[in-house]
Amino acid sequence: MSRQEKRAAARLAAVQALYQMDVAKKGINEILAEFEAHWIGQEVEGDQYNPAEVAFFRNILEGVLADQGEVDVLVDRALQQGWPLRRVEAVLRAILRAGAYELLVRKDVPARVAITEYTDIAGAFFEGEEVGLVNGVLDALARRLRPDELMGTAR
Repeated sequence: MSRQEKRAAARLAAVQALYQMDVAKKGINEILAEFEAHWIGQEVEGDQYNPAEVAFFRNILEGVLADQGEVDVLVDRALQQGWPLRRVEAVLRAILRAGAYELLVRKDVPARVAITEYTDIAGAFFEGEEVGLVNGVLDALARRLRPDELMGTAR
C-alpha cells in the first residue's frame, strides 16, 4: 500500500474519529485507543478499513483539537453568511475541520491534495451539494491561507 493510500486512510479515520468525538462526546485518549486497536486496518461490521499512517491520523486528530478555535473561525468565515459551522451536519463538520487544519498547519501537504482528499471523503458520505460545499469551503480557505501556492489556478 502506498504512502498516499495510507494517508488517505488516515484522513478518513480522522474524520470518523472527529465525528465520534463530536456526537458521542468521547475524549481523545479513548478515541485514539479505539481507532488504533479496532478500526485502522481492521474489519468492522463487514467493512474492511485500510491500514493508515497512524502518526498522520494522530496529527490530524490532535491538531484539530488543539487548534479548534482557530479552525472553526476560519471555516465559519468560509461558509455562506448566516450558516455557522455549528449548524452544519456532524460528518460534514468533521470533514471541514480536518481539511481546514491541514490547510492551516500541514504546509508539507499541497493545498490541492488536501482539497481533493477531503472532497473525496465527502463524496463517500454524501451525494450532491455537500461535496460541492466541502470543495468550495476548502478552496476558499486555501486561497486565503496559501495564496502563493494557488496563484494562477482557476476557481
